[in-house]
Amino acid sequence: MASPDAPIIIKKIKKGGEAGHHGGQWKVAYADFVTAMMAFFLLMWLINTTSPQQKRGIADYFSPASVSQTTSGSGGILGGASLSSSGAKSSGSKDIVQQLAPEAPPDVTDNGQSQTTSHQATQGSETKADDAALTSAAQSLRQAMQDMPELAELSKQIIVDQTPEGLRVQLVDQEGRSMFNEGSAVPNDRAKVLLAAVARVVRQLPNRITIAGHTSAAPGGAKPPGDWTLSSNRADAARQLLQANGVDPDRIYQVAGKASSDPLYPDDPLLPGNRRITITLLREAPVLPSDAGP
Repeated sequence: MASPDAPIIIKKIKKGGEAGHHGGQWKVAYADFVTAMMAFFLLMWLINTTSPQQKRGIADYFSPASVSQTTSGSGGILGGASLSSSGAKSSGSKDIVQQLAPEAPPDVTDNGQSQTTSHQATQGSETKADDAALTSAAQSLRQAMQDMPELAELSKQIIVDQTPEGLRVQLVDQEGRSMFNEGSAVPNDRAKVLLAAVARVVRQLPNRITIAGHTSAAPGGAKPPGDWTLSSNRADAARQLLQANGVDPDRIYQVAGKASSDPLYPDDPLLPGNRRITITLLREAPVLPSDAGP
C-alpha cells in the first residue's frame, strides 16, 4: 500500500507530427518575399536613374514590332524576308490596286486616274517596307549592344528612335563619359567603339545617311561662335569613322554642325547629354516609274 506522503507524478505526453508536417516551408515563403522586395526596389531605382529618352528606348525594345511580314526563319536584317507587305498569301500590290481602283464602267473614259491610284498603292507598299526595314535595323542595333561586351557600359549613351525623317541614332555624352575631349574634334576610344557598333548595322541597309554634331550651351545661354565649327568637325569625324567601318561613302547625304541650336534637353541646355552626334537613316521616297506623268 502506497504511503500517503509519496509525491504524485503527472506525465504529459505531447503528440508530435504537426511541427514535422510544416517543416521549413515558412523559410521558403520568406525567401520568396525578400527576393520580390529586392526586385521591386531594384526596379524603382532603375526607373529613377534613367532619362526619359532611355525609358522610351526600353519601351521600344520590349514593344511587339513585326520585323517581317513573312514567316522566314532567317534572323538577320532583311535576311530571307521580302520587302513586299502583301506577304506570300496574296499576289502583291495588285490586290491593293484592285481594291482601290476597281474596273471602270464602260461609259467612263480613263483619263489616267487609275494609273495614279496604282502609283499611290505602290508608294504605300514601299513605305511599309521601308518602315519594316528601319524597325528591323533598330532591333538589330539594340541586339548588337547586348551582344558586344565592350558596349556593356556604353549602351546608355546610345538612343535609338524613329522620327518622320527616318531612324535616328544619337550618341550622347554623359557626365564623365564624353566622346570628344573638351574643345577637340578628335574622337576618343569611347566614340570609336560606339560608332563601330552603329556602322555594323547601318552598313547593311541602303538608306542615305545624315550626320549632325551638337554641342551644349555655355553658361548664361551664350552660343560661342566656335561651336559651329567644332560641331561640324565632330560630325565629319563621325562620318570618317563610319566609312572606315564599312559604310559606303555614296550613302552620306549630309554632314552638318548645329552647335547648341537643337538641344536634346531644352529645359537644361547645359547638360552633357546635349553634346551628341546624331545619325539618321533617311526614309527613301519611292522612285517614280519611267512612264509616270508629272
